[in-house]
Amino acid sequence: MMPFEEALSAIKRGVDAILLEEDLIEKLKLGRPLQVKAGFDPTAPDLHLGHTVLINKLRQFQLLGHEIIFLIGDFTGMIGDPTGKNTTRPPLTPEEVQRNAQTYQQQIFKILDPEKTRVVFNSQWMGEMSAAALIQLTSRQTVARILEREDFSKRYKSGQPIAIHEFIYPLIQGYDSVALEADIELGGTDQRFNLLMGRELQKMEGQTPQTVITMPLLVGLDGTQKMSKSQGNYIGINEAPNEMFGKIMSISDELMWNYYELLSFKSISEIALLKEGHPREAKSSLASELVERFHGLAVAEKASQEFKARFQKGQIPSDIQEIVIHVGEEGQGIANLLKSSGLVPSTSEALRMLKQGAVRIDGERITDKNRVIKPGFEHIYQVGKRKFARVKTT
Repeated sequence: MMPFEEALSAIKRGVDAILLEEDLIEKLKLGRPLQVKAGFDPTAPDLHLGHTVLINKLRQFQLLGHEIIFLIGDFTGMIGDPTGKNTTRPPLTPEEVQRNAQTYQQQIFKILDPEKTRVVFNSQWMGEMSAAALIQLTSRQTVARILEREDFSKRYKSGQPIAIHEFIYPLIQGYDSVALEADIELGGTDQRFNLLMGRELQKMEGQTPQTVITMPLLVGLDGTQKMSKSQGNYIGINEAPNEMFGKIMSISDELMWNYYELLSFKSISEIALLKEGHPREAKSSLASELVERFHGLAVAEKASQEFKARFQKGQIPSDIQEIVIHVGEEGQGIANLLKSSGLVPSTSEALRMLKQGAVRIDGERITDKNRVIKPGFEHIYQVGKRKFARVKTT
């Protein structure tokens, strides 16, 4: 096992909070493999880079010699996590949950070592819990305590309905830690309440309470909202290599360094060296690293070469104009954006060029006149053979 000082330094990289750090230090000093848990409800069939922030941290613990528990919340998935929701989330059917859970197992092993990862389902213990035992579990907390959760509190004060089963969700997630006797649990910052519930229930059961480590939520491609399929600002880990490479190259320079901290396996010194160079080269390095992780080295090299062939080998003028356009939260239609950028004199001309297939975004031909450009993106727009602009939307 690595000395705990070195291990602690590695673990702290990129984290939001450790609750409590002194507990973690004592556990690392034990010199034994710790039970490190993270739970994922299979609410959608595909994982995106936002999910991998936690999985990357699990991998780090795995490399430090600890035992990884990848918990698939097939039971909680049928309830629906109310975290951050202002309405009751529709529960999934058992068939949907099982189908999604199967794809999760295939995807996580692109990062984790399957030989050193224990995959468990919380239906293994929750499915066997009697009604009497569940009632006993709910007696461990009060309604007032549950209403301390920010999302529940807001919904209650605004008169939004809260279903009884939603109150049970934090208790079941917390009980997972009891069932697994977890030493450490990882989760996003939005899961803090649920993670601390695990500590409380473990104390009540006479177990050593788990250390809670919260990770920042990865910001999506729009540069503002957390990465989410519902927001349309995500990069799926099963996306086509060229699509993944291009999406990473489209993020802002500022957001790129946040991605490095949360997604890259490069050392801090390697990242510091990249910061001394050109941001575009650093972004290309990040894109190559992530495409290689999910598709392999040869595919990543090909994606990089194809991107450079499309955008960097003499096709774009060196004096390309750079424009910032405010499009608002709802975004702006492609025709209006082309006019605002000065690439066409009018929206009618923009529509004509779109119809002719003379408009490209990052080298990709665009013909959809209804396309909306969201804020937080930076792309190279081309109209015809000679008109180019690098446009950043806010």
